Parts: sequence; C-alpha cells; structure tokens
Amino acid sequence: MNQYGYYPLHRAAEFFSVDMIQLLVRHGASANLRTAGAEVIEGLLPLHVAVENTCMHKYLEDSLFPNHEHRDYSEADANFIFKLIHLLCLPEMVKIFLDTTRLIAKYTDNLLDELWNYIKEGKLAETAVLLMAAQEQIRMGTSRKRNGDSKPDGLAIICDRIWNNNIALQSEKGQQVEARIKLNNMALMLVHVISKAGEGLDSYIQKHLEVPYFMQLPHLEVIERVSSILKDNGFCPTSEWTEIGNLYVLVKDYVLYT
Repeated sequence: MNQYGYYPLHRAAEFFSVDMIQLLVRHGASANLRTAGAEVIEGLLPLHVAVENTCMHKYLEDSLFPNHEHRDYSEADANFIFKLIHLLCLPEMVKIFLDTTRLIAKYTDNLLDELWNYIKEGKLAETAVLLMAAQEQIRMGTSRKRNGDSKPDGLAIICDRIWNNNIALQSEKGQQVEARIKLNNMALMLVHVISKAGEGLDSYIQKHLEVPYFMQLPHLEVIERVSSILKDNGFCPTSEWTEIGNLYVLVKDYVLYT
C-alpha cells in the first residue's frame, strides 16, 4: 500500500491500464484488497475505482447526471436507462473503461454483492457500468453446478433482492422511501434489459475491441445498431435528437412492450 492508501492494482484501475492490471495479476496482485487510511475513501476495491472513475467520464456526466434528480417512474425513466446503455456502448467507453472494469471484475470476489451495494445506494450509472462490463461473470458466477445442482443466474438473484427490498419498503412512509422505491424500479428495469438484451449488446461491443482506435465506428452507426439490438429483444424505439458531449447523435428512446 502506498502513502495514500492505494495498492498498485488500485492505481492501475485509476489509470485504466489493462496491460498493467494483467501484469500485476500475473505476479500475484489481489483484486480483493481494499483501500485504507486517512488520505483516501476507505474500503474501495480496484473494481470500485474503475467503475466510479468511469462514471466521471464527461459523456456520462454531461448527458445524464444534470437531469437525474427528482424523476418520476415513467417513460422518462425508461428513456434515461436506454440513453445510459447507448452511451456505454460507444467505442471510446468500451475500449478503455468497460474493458478495464471487465478485466478487474474477472478477479473480484462476490460480484453480486458489489452490484447489489450500488443498487442499494441508488447509483444507477455505476450499476449499469458493472452490469455491462461484467454481465458474463454475473450470469455465470452463480450458475455453476455444484454437487449436481444448478443455482439461479445472478441477474435473477438481483431481481429477487430488488423485489424483496421494495416489499420491505412498502411498510415505511416518507419522500425518501418513495424515492428509494423509484430508484429500485429503475434498477430493476436496467437489470431486465441486460437480462434480455445484454448478450447481444456484449457481442456487439466486443467487436469495438478488435478495431484500431483510429478506425472506430461513427457514433451514429453505433447508436443505430444498439437500438436495433434492443428492439430485437422486445423494446419499441421512438427517435429523439440528444446531445452527447459536443456531438449530436441520434438516440433512441424506448418504452417496454406491454
């Protein structure tokens, strides 16, 4: 640990250095050590550093967070979820940020608990980053057969936790409780989308990693392809122009088929 409470793997995650992460892991670095000390937020895993620094990217901050407060659970919330997914599928997000998070998640224990903690804290962007980057580990990590028994997929477990948490909250009152339930419902929608469309999205964004950075696909082409994948999995698009950073791209807003 350095004087600021970080281990080398935390630093590699902070700089999104896939090569350094691979080197450190090869030489025995643990992805399950947590930060400590007065100079840093305590208890952070390298995974947290990667996920939360991803959420500081200007595309997410500029396009999502200013409009996130005091939202109703409505079509607008569905649009927020789909806009978030579109942003995370852009090549520059995949090549650096999601790729780093995916690699660290591979070596991190108890991914379901880390995902659940983000959901409990109402951190939708962080939840989306971890789901998009590590959905394979989340799906398969709890579905391996042990003693001949097959355990549920991790996404189903998370859905059950959200439902149970909402049931427990129903007995309480107040604006904070209502806001908590609304955020839970948005998280449930996000998990539902990844459950149905996540494998198709992951297959598509993995192709970004095979293309040299200077040849990356135009944003409009990516947005349209992501929209098509979502539509193929049961979501109905309507078109709306929106600004992502300083680029105008066509983003599809969605409502669930009933």
